[in-house]
Amino acid sequence: MKVERHSKIIELIHKYEIETQEELAERLNQEGFHVTQATVSRDIRELKLTKFAMDSGRQKYIIVPGSDGKLSEKYKNVLKDGFLSIDRAENMLVVKTVSGMAMAVAAALDAMQWNEVVGCIAGDDTIMAAIRTKEEALVVMERLKKLVSQTNR
Repeated sequence: MKVERHSKIIELIHKYEIETQEELAERLNQEGFHVTQATVSRDIRELKLTKFAMDSGRQKYIIVPGSDGKLSEKYKNVLKDGFLSIDRAENMLVVKTVSGMAMAVAAALDAMQWNEVVGCIAGDDTIMAAIRTKEEALVVMERLKKLVSQTNR
């Protein structure tokens, strides 16, 4: 349940400009997760979310990738729990995920900050990742397969 909730939090902060723990708790409750503010506070700490000041003067929660360049255990868990398969079409990668997990898996891919990855677009269970070249798409595909297989051990 915790992994699903964390995945939903990642999805929600990418989809909406969530400014407070109360707002996040409200959105989680609307999505069927019965949480308290204390639970949300713990989740924010575990996911290492931080507030980012927007041009409007408001703030929103964002994910901060690890400063050591490695994926946190939370991102690895999201990849492990959500990833189903990957395929390539020229310089595009299509990643299939468990239904409802594409946004969270895409956030984990973005957090890797691989230079070859231009960006990701996520639906419900599919991610389209634009890669700079066909050759780099093969490299990223193999790197991701290796990461998921290591994570699944």
